Amino acid sequence: MTPAPPAGSLDAMTSSAGAPARIRIGSAPDSWGVWFPDDPRQVPWQRFLDEVSAAGYEWIELGPYGYLPTDPARLSDETRRRGLSVSAGTVFTGLHHGPDVWERTWAHVAGIAALTRAMGAGHLVVIPSFWRDDRTGEVLEDRDLTAEQWRHLTTQTERLGREVRDRFGLRVVVHPHADTHIDTEENVSRFLDATDPDLVSLCLDTGHYAYCGGDSVELIETYGERIGYLHLKQVDPAVLAQVVADEVPFGPAVARGVMCEPPGGVPALEPVLAAARALDVDLFAVVEQDMYPCPPDKPLPIARRTREFLRSCGGPGRPDTPTGPEK
Repeated sequence: MTPAPPAGSLDAMTSSAGAPARIRIGSAPDSWGVWFPDDPRQVPWQRFLDEVSAAGYEWIELGPYGYLPTDPARLSDETRRRGLSVSAGTVFTGLHHGPDVWERTWAHVAGIAALTRAMGAGHLVVIPSFWRDDRTGEVLEDRDLTAEQWRHLTTQTERLGREVRDRFGLRVVVHPHADTHIDTEENVSRFLDATDPDLVSLCLDTGHYAYCGGDSVELIETYGERIGYLHLKQVDPAVLAQVVADEVPFGPAVARGVMCEPPGGVPALEPVLAAARALDVDLFAVVEQDMYPCPPDKPLPIARRTREFLRSCGGPGRPDTPTGPEK
């Protein structure tokens, strides 16, 4: 019997096999202003879990490793009693530096992948390293990769995808991100064209892709088979124009409010979700409104409004009436 869609699942078409393809909506610590494992300006992890559940979400990401408890038994208890399940973990990598960084990278990835798998999730979101510091703006390296660095990036990411799949049963989804080397339409296409689709999929972040000048709907329609995961966010076009003109680094740009509450920015999320539904595959779509730092009382009302807005984006017909999380 086909399980009932979980809360937060948007209505989707029926696949050729007869099972309903779903877009499952979740949220993440990022939407509560959490960027670091420990920072006095961030809400405590207990408050995040309480509020994300109160806002009506049933799926979360782990966020920065160490923010939530890293003991699987404790984290399972804390999430279960709030009706929450984990969709993915997140790692940062600098694989364009080549084989010399592999051992250090794997030591970082393995612990996060183990916790992600223990929590029953199936995805590992991989974010490339920044070419300039996201808080200070210090330029760390050239913003353009050499041909050799591109080869390192693609081959080492494939290696990561293979190892994570074989050892932990997780699917690597690479996240194009502002101020990294996988950012613009040109760089995203180059990366996808050079990597094995059996090993590397994409986490399309609608806000970051718009921030870097890309069209999310066009990307989904062009590389649909590579879309393995979604992050939903919007950018304020007026703030973005000033950020680009002033060459503001990503962290200070966020502090200026470049990422905004839907539906007040770009891209429009209705056509993005419609294009995603047309792929006829199950997808997670995790809300991530970058707000670091932010007042502690700001995230919850935004999270509630965003969830209701996204439920209104179900396309023809109404979203499914939820009956509980899929386990």
